[in-house]
Amino acid sequence: MSPSRDDRAEFVVGPEHAGERADKLIVLLLAQAGRPATRADVQRWMAEGNVLIDGQLPRRARAVAVGATICVTPGRPLTSSATPDSSVPFTVVYEDEHLLVVDKPAKVVVHPARGHRTGTLVSGLLAHAHDLSSLAAPDPRDREGHLRPGIVHRLDNDTSGLIVVAKTAATREGLKDLFARHDIERCYLALVVGRARRASYDTPYGRDPASRLRFTSKLPADRAGVRRAITHIEPVEQIGPAAMVRCRLDTGRTHQIRVHLAEQAGTPVLGDALYGRRCADEFVRELGERLGRHALHAAVLGFVHPISREQLRWESPLPDELEAALKALRAHASDPSR
Repeated sequence: MSPSRDDRAEFVVGPEHAGERADKLIVLLLAQAGRPATRADVQRWMAEGNVLIDGQLPRRARAVAVGATICVTPGRPLTSSATPDSSVPFTVVYEDEHLLVVDKPAKVVVHPARGHRTGTLVSGLLAHAHDLSSLAAPDPRDREGHLRPGIVHRLDNDTSGLIVVAKTAATREGLKDLFARHDIERCYLALVVGRARRASYDTPYGRDPASRLRFTSKLPADRAGVRRAITHIEPVEQIGPAAMVRCRLDTGRTHQIRVHLAEQAGTPVLGDALYGRRCADEFVRELGERLGRHALHAAVLGFVHPISREQLRWESPLPDELEAALKALRAHASDPSR
């Protein structure tokens, strides 16, 4: 089905926008007209021939002249190729017409990826809210963005807890902006091995050159692909050779908390097979092995609703398996026979 001419938007470029890139300007003009779109959307429409400037097909980086007429006919939305699956476990803690917040259990992968094409949180969400299938996020840098409708941030497979999902394009862009400005409250609880201390870590961060599966905070700041990662650690309870800590994120890099706790704090997350190290205490070591996941939980999520502007905040208690591990650590630490 071709885009309808009734969907067409037409703009005349004013002097305040002289010389701007075509794709960036179109995103701005559409937003001002109450028809938000991502730059990736616009670039796709340009490639499909749905954008004309003075009747000509433009290049996306073209500088637009004053008085030029821009005609945009939005293309047909991409749809997710993920399959709805109502058997995927998760708990909805908040939902309105714009977004939903869910509590994800460990062992549920957030979105389809190599080796995890089915049974993901996205599949469960598509079964719960069918309109998410139209929320593909086309991005030239992310060729599988259509597999992640509504997803604006992620949790590792073994990390449990709170995650927000957009239900509309305007909400998705608003949430992405909040994350880009680090204007989201995110607090995690972790059980760690070693003696915890209060600290903040502001480090370079990137993929470990020695392992494609790992990330590291021990890279030169000027190395290609290296970004900044900031984590704040606060001890909650020291439990013998282990501890509970609260972690607050200013940035949200892949594996960030796990890497900073292991490499910077010297207190790897209990049960972390990728970044952990062998614990001298046999009980703690075996407890981590039996846990079957790393002991990291996204406990707090808060932000200003991108549409209603309401201040929202949720807390998620430790899941049963982490609560049981915490009790076992306390009993072990208080055992006089140790």
